[in-house]
Amino acid sequence: MKIHINIFNAKMNTIKLWSMYMFTLLISVSGFGQRTKFNNGWSFKLDTSNIWNERSLVMQQWRSVTLPHDWSIELPFDSLSPSGHRGASLRGGLGLYEKRFKLSDNDADKKIFIIFDGVYMNSTVIINGHTLGTRPFGYISFEYDLTPFLRFDGSYNVLKVRVENRQPNSRWYSGSGIYRNVWLDKRGSTYIKSSGTFIASEIVNMDEAKIHFETELVSDVYMQVSLTTEIFDHNDNIIDSRTQQIEPFSGLYKVKQDFVLSQPKLWDIDDPNLYTAIQTVWLGDSVIHTYSTRFGVRNFYFDQAKGFFLNGRHVKIIGANMHHDLGALGAAVNVNAMRRQLKMLKEMGFNGIRTAHNPPAPEWLDLCDELGFIVMNETFDVWREVKENTTFNYNLYFDEWFERDLRDHVIRDRNHPSVFMWSIGNEIPEQSSKGPFAIETARKMAAIIRGLDTTRVITAGLNYADNSNQIYQSGALDVIGVNYNHRRWQDLGKTLFPGDKPFILAESVSALASRGAYDMPSDSIRRWSGFTTENRGGNPDYTCSAYENCSAPWASTSEEALQIFLKYPFLSGMFMWTGFDYLGEPTPYPFPARSSYFGAIDLAGFPKDAYYLYKSVFSKDTVLHILPHWNWVQGQKIDVHVYFNHADAVALYLNDKLIGRKEKTGDELFVRFNNITYQPGSLKAVSEIHRSKVAEMTVKTAGKPYRLIASADRKTIIGDGEDLCFVTVKVLDKEGNLVPNADNLLHFQVRGAGKIEALDNGCQTDLTPFSNKEKRKAFNGLALAIIRPDQSNGVIELNVNADGLLPATIYINVE
Repeated sequence: MKIHINIFNAKMNTIKLWSMYMFTLLISVSGFGQRTKFNNGWSFKLDTSNIWNERSLVMQQWRSVTLPHDWSIELPFDSLSPSGHRGASLRGGLGLYEKRFKLSDNDADKKIFIIFDGVYMNSTVIINGHTLGTRPFGYISFEYDLTPFLRFDGSYNVLKVRVENRQPNSRWYSGSGIYRNVWLDKRGSTYIKSSGTFIASEIVNMDEAKIHFETELVSDVYMQVSLTTEIFDHNDNIIDSRTQQIEPFSGLYKVKQDFVLSQPKLWDIDDPNLYTAIQTVWLGDSVIHTYSTRFGVRNFYFDQAKGFFLNGRHVKIIGANMHHDLGALGAAVNVNAMRRQLKMLKEMGFNGIRTAHNPPAPEWLDLCDELGFIVMNETFDVWREVKENTTFNYNLYFDEWFERDLRDHVIRDRNHPSVFMWSIGNEIPEQSSKGPFAIETARKMAAIIRGLDTTRVITAGLNYADNSNQIYQSGALDVIGVNYNHRRWQDLGKTLFPGDKPFILAESVSALASRGAYDMPSDSIRRWSGFTTENRGGNPDYTCSAYENCSAPWASTSEEALQIFLKYPFLSGMFMWTGFDYLGEPTPYPFPARSSYFGAIDLAGFPKDAYYLYKSVFSKDTVLHILPHWNWVQGQKIDVHVYFNHADAVALYLNDKLIGRKEKTGDELFVRFNNITYQPGSLKAVSEIHRSKVAEMTVKTAGKPYRLIASADRKTIIGDGEDLCFVTVKVLDKEGNLVPNADNLLHFQVRGAGKIEALDNGCQTDLTPFSNKEKRKAFNGLALAIIRPDQSNGVIELNVNADGLLPATIYINVE
């Protein structure tokens, strides 16, 4: 069976100055259609107890905060936190935000909305004493009309947001508070609804794209307006325009417009071309609202036998599951931190993202649009049944809210060209239940989605590998998403989940690793899970091996999963668990472990060895990587793995003496040189084609820590108060080699036009609070400083020192 999708996608965006023409147009708007960030000038107070009353909150002190804000990441790690170590041992509680702002009588004829991209969780919004509503779901975007309750006489308006994060309510770190952006949106009396434009294509090919716009207008008064839609290419050149007169109306009015694009530039994972539509609502010659929509043109289909096809060519989707936190920054959204994560995944050779297991921040999808990722956009981790003792989870609100939340999610994201799949649930317990609920609910969700968007496929992450699976039995899924069960992948479509539906591996692998830690022998696989304080298990230092020999018991190593995935064309894609380590869920260990071991990249953004395995298989770059490090005990037997590509063999030398030469055979993804007797010195790998060198890598025995060096991901950053610079600090010996077991205590100091936002090192058991911005131990030779600029130009000077070591200094320009 083939599922064909012809699609023209878009994303809602703030107005941009796409050309001098548009600049002139925006000047003429005279304040209508002004969507601005509303993040500054907030006050905040907090009660971290899990059972609270209003009196206890009133007694707390106000402090100033800037949004996005995650209060939990500011707190100390706490073994008694009701979140448990699954929630990173960080507390939630009851938070109250307040913002006072003025409006002039110039705004009195406008419709003024407040838009929240996400508040975790149970948020209640109050304006000038009037309660506007409560949204339980912590990951959904929502808006309220403030207009009827506002003061336009120059006196203060008081906006309050009450946030309840009663724990445990999540299987991972959720964060707490107004952790995504907030917007104040001023609109004219007739305006385009927020997320009110939907764009789809009937036909897409290399010669022509037929485009269909559906736009929802709202008017408070009975009037006649016109709607102009202009399409701009990526160079900001206008390529088509159409104006339509709208008959007099009030309330809601739907406008349909059709376009034909000749020789469209397609959105693709390697060339994510984007267009922009600017829509203008006119009252006579006056502009009363403008709206911007960025979009891409593409088509795709899933074939049960052959897999996934994008723009006519076969593509194997290789992706990462990603939770929403940003490591030491917590859940507070930052575009630059998200861009760093996605660029690292792209450089690893990945082309897919699954939003595990909730609607992401809008900016995350903006970046996926720009960088070229195929996104599985997921809505729910639970339905009605609670999951894994998360007493206060969304299941409490599911029956009342799921239709609204699903609808809002799809409407918000249905125009992103990166979004290819809607996932209605992850490992939902009702999969294995009896009775009609799961089947009826899956069908109802599918009907809601198809009523809003027929241009994408519907899937779900099914971990109950049985043909009685109720979500599978519902027939609601276009593509069957399978979680784990790698030993049964070959049976899909046959004895497992028979039928004509295509398959995608929504979640796989769950390998475990601590960066720079190695357990030998490397061919002895450790299936680890569920150690407790009473049943310690594992390693005494709470590490997991970075060889391909450690995984959760329900899962596999990366090597095991990839060998099967690459073998079968009908496996259209695979989303591995996970791209980055994330806060919480520190399988297999209890506290003091507080972050996961699953990532190919650690919490600080430093690659583990698995990063290079995936890169050697999927990246176009030449890769040669040796593991482990070369600091061991004289005479110890060491296993050496070499990841490489673009070559047919690897030669390994110890102190310039050839140990051996090996090729990959069969389905091998790398080569092993096991039981090498350790001698200090140098270990060199040379990848070859017909004995001619392709690449060379050497690891050397490091001496004692001698000095620090610091390097920034960028030399110049923007002085907007939001940009970030990521500075890597390395502990080196006298010869300049990284000391692979260095754990020196590092001291950080900043001068000039910025501050330290957070410090990290990638260690899953480091209990130094992220609020500590002065010191952090190195973990296996590395540490990270995240620098935030002021809202000014200048230079940031970062100094890093440690007892007995030569210090490091780095300068960052702020413009």
